Amino acid sequence: MAQQGVLGFSPNTVMNKSAAQRFHAIPQPDNKIRAEYIWIDGEYGIRSKTRTLDFLPKSVQDLPEWNYDGSSCYQSQGSNSDTYLIPVAMFKDPFRLGNNKLVLCDTYKHDRTPTETNQRHTCIKVMEAAKDQKPWFGIEQEYTLLDMDGRPFGWPKCGFPGPQGPYYCGVGADKVYARDIVEAHYNACLYAGVNISGINAEVMPSQWEFQVGPCEGITIGDELWMARFLLHRVAEEFGVVVTLDPKPMEGDWNGAGAHCNFSTEAMRKPNGIVEIQNAITKLSKHHDRHIQAYDPKKGADNARRLTGKHETSSIHDFSSGVANRGASIRIPRGCAEEGKGYLEDRRPSSNCDPYAVSEAIVRTCCLNE
Repeated sequence: MAQQGVLGFSPNTVMNKSAAQRFHAIPQPDNKIRAEYIWIDGEYGIRSKTRTLDFLPKSVQDLPEWNYDGSSCYQSQGSNSDTYLIPVAMFKDPFRLGNNKLVLCDTYKHDRTPTETNQRHTCIKVMEAAKDQKPWFGIEQEYTLLDMDGRPFGWPKCGFPGPQGPYYCGVGADKVYARDIVEAHYNACLYAGVNISGINAEVMPSQWEFQVGPCEGITIGDELWMARFLLHRVAEEFGVVVTLDPKPMEGDWNGAGAHCNFSTEAMRKPNGIVEIQNAITKLSKHHDRHIQAYDPKKGADNARRLTGKHETSSIHDFSSGVANRGASIRIPRGCAEEGKGYLEDRRPSSNCDPYAVSEAIVRTCCLNE
C-alpha cells in the first residue's frame, strides 16, 4: 500500500509477511504471556517494549514495575538514565492475541518524581477532586496519513489533489485513501477494549478521524493514548506513517484537531443547558490558559491551525455558538434543542496531551480554579 518517495518504500512493505506468519502461528506456552509496556516519551511520542510474564494478570495492579533508558527518550541524562514505568491501564493485545496484554504506563524519574511529560500525575488528582460531578469526555482525534517522504498518502508527487469538498466522509477511490488502515485500527481498538465510538474521513484528503468516548475522568486520557499507539502500530504494518501535526500541509487545507466534548452530570440532566452556558462563561475567562494546555508547544503548534479559517476559531479570541464550527466552543444543535447535553471545545490540537486537556477543562468548569 505504501507509495515510493524520495526515501523509497518503507522496509515494512517489502518484508515477506507470509514467512513471518509461520512463526506467529507457533503456539505460545500456556504458562507464559507477553506484556507490551507503552509510555509517553519526552517529546510526547509513543514508545514500547515487551517482557515475558509467567502469570496471567487479572488487573493492572498485578503487573510489575519496569524501567527503560530515559536518556534515549529525551527524559534523562545518560549518567543517570533509568526511568521507571508504573502500569496504570491494561488492554488486550490485538496483534499477539491470546492472553497477551498491552500495558499503558506512567513515567517517573530516578527519584520517583514524575517526568515532565507525565501529565497524568496531576490529572488524576483533579479528576478525583471532581468525581462527584461525573465529568464525561469524548475526543475526536484527527490525523493524517503520510508516505515515507512525508507527503500525504495518495497525493500526486508533483502536484496537489483537487480542492477540498468531496473528501469529508467520502466514498470512492478518488475521494478516500487507505481505508484498510482505518478499518484495521477500528477493529484493533474494539478488540483491545478501547471505547472507540466511530470513524470518518476528514476534509483534507488522506486525513481521517476516530472518536474515543464517552469516558469518565482519567480514562479519556488512558484510552486515547492507547488508541494512538494502536493507530501507529497498525499503520506500521502497512508501511504508512501517521502524523498528529496540527497543520501538516500549509495553504488552503484543513488542519487537524482533537475536539473535546465535555459534560457533567448536571449538564446531562433536564435544563442542563444552563450549566453548559455557565461552563462556557468560565472557559471564556481563561482562554489563554487553555491555549497553553491544548498543545505540547504551549500554543505554538495551534497557532498554525487556529487562524479563524478552515473551520477554526482565532487563537487570539474566545467565541462560542450553537452549531458553529468556527467558534472556540460549539454547542451541538441537538443539545440546544433538547436543553441539555454537552459542549464541544474545538481548540485542542491533534497532538495534544488528553490528560492536560481534560485537566484544564475540569479545573475551570468543575473546580472553579
